[in-house]
Amino acid sequence: MNAVIYARVSSTTDRQSTDRQVIDLTDFAAKNNYEVVKVFEEHISGAKKNAERPVLMECLDYAETNSIDVVLCSELSRLGRNCDEVLKNVLHCKDIHLNLFFQKENLTIFNEDGSENPYVNIMIAVLGTAAQLERDNIKFRLNSGRAKYIAEGGVLGRPKGTKKTADQLKEEYPNVVKELKHGTSVRRTAKLCDVSNSTVQRVKKTLGI
Repeated sequence: MNAVIYARVSSTTDRQSTDRQVIDLTDFAAKNNYEVVKVFEEHISGAKKNAERPVLMECLDYAETNSIDVVLCSELSRLGRNCDEVLKNVLHCKDIHLNLFFQKENLTIFNEDGSENPYVNIMIAVLGTAAQLERDNIKFRLNSGRAKYIAEGGVLGRPKGTKKTADQLKEEYPNVVKELKHGTSVRRTAKLCDVSNSTVQRVKKTLGI
């Protein structure tokens, strides 16, 4: 079986290193007869959205394109600390039948015979519940702030007649532009970059991709 390693630390400086994760996962792969064909290392906060984590997106795309059997991670938190984003990645890997292995939790999406690991459904349920609570809290804070802003005379919405330029769209949605230029479909791009289909269509139309 072939495998890729995904290692992540939050610090963008030399204070933290992915070396230990890579060494441990390489040892695990050797003991289990996995051939590690590529290693992906990222220095970025796990709270970032998927679209803001280029190495993770590259890793999953590479695994899908090259028919990789399993992506090895040292622990679930390396995949992310944002419940919504982790859930999306797990569900996406389930859809394309790409196995994920988390060393600390000793957990995989699929068993050796290809059947789905029943514990994954529990994990997804927990992640989904946590994600919903997170969304509810964000919504409450946004609504509260919006009400206060309006009460103080603020006006919501973009001023009439304003429209983002091509350069602004390129700067705001670099990953969308990248996926579209690679020929990725609008729907797939929206899913990978965590934006709406209409946003992808707007970028596609404005930039003429």
